[in-house]
Amino acid sequence: MTDNGHPQSEPEAAELVRPYVITRGRALPAQDEFSLITLITTATDQRQRPRRLSPEEQQLLEMCSGGYLSVAEIAGHAQLPLGILKVLLSSLKEGGYLLTRVPVPRARLADVNLLQEVLDGLRTHSG
Repeated sequence: MTDNGHPQSEPEAAELVRPYVITRGRALPAQDEFSLITLITTATDQRQRPRRLSPEEQQLLEMCSGGYLSVAEIAGHAQLPLGILKVLLSSLKEGGYLLTRVPVPRARLADVNLLQEVLDGLRTHSG
């Protein structure tokens, strides 16, 4: 019962159980396994599917089949909480359904002094 005397509605109770049901009780993966910018795509060899996939896992596979998407993009499209998404992605990766790629790190900035020396050297040799 709620404060106003009406019984609690069924959808509210279902929302409390749903994350646990979606993840099948699995825990979050290691913190560094899936950052928001980790890129995800489907594995090329998905001919064998030894276990049944949940509707959410099927949705993620379909979403990732078009090419690489970041974890943040997948979360936005799937409209799932990030923790639940990471559990599902980890499960799919362990099952061999997904490939992950760490984004290319930012290039180091060039040393301005070195560039100036090269420019000065080119000027002295060309003139």
